[in-house]
Amino acid sequence: MNINGYEIKPGANLWNADLKGADLKGADLSGANLEDANLRNAKLWGADLYGANLRNAKLWGADLYGANLRGANLKGASLFGANLKGSNLRDADLSCADLEDADLESAKLENANLKGANLEDANLRNANLKGANLEDADLWSADLCNADLKSANLWGAILRGANLWGADLYGADLWNADLSGANLWEVKLEDANLTNTILEKKDDDKDLRIRVKELEEENKKLKATLKGLINS
Repeated sequence: MNINGYEIKPGANLWNADLKGADLKGADLSGANLEDANLRNAKLWGADLYGANLRNAKLWGADLYGANLRGANLKGASLFGANLKGSNLRDADLSCADLEDADLESAKLENANLKGANLEDANLRNANLKGANLEDADLWSADLCNADLKSANLWGAILRGANLWGADLYGADLWNADLSGANLWEVKLEDANLTNTILEKKDDDKDLRIRVKELEEENKKLKATLKGLINS
């Protein structure tokens, strides 16, 4: 396949290539070098980008629905408003990537590196983020309804106003994370590290910080109550 004079094939060297708006649906670009490439509004529906280098690539508004990006390097990539619904991003490096307003519903992000990524207003409903690194990530107003965040690293992450309804944070590390104003209805926090976590609320416009000692007391009381119910 040849587009705009570029040969589209596995392992292709497409450094700084101009593929803006290109139709690359189902293309095999596994292992390709797309660093600094312009893929704005490109159609990459179902494309194979396994292990590809997309560092600092411009993917604003790109359609990556169901694409295979497992192990891809997307460090610093611009994915503002991109469609990544149902995509495979396992083990991908998305550190410092811009994913604001991106659609990542049902995306597979197990063990992905999202350190410092911008996920403000992103749709992560039903996404699998098990073991993902979200240290210092910005998830302001992100939708994480029913997301799987088991054992995820959320050190210092910003989750202000995020929707975590039904999310599973079993064993997650939320040290110093900010969840003020977040929807925590039916969220699972068993064995999560909540040290210095800001969980709620606004009281006379001042954040009420619920520290780990208070949470431990609440957890102890809850466990004692549950134990009593089980044994009764």
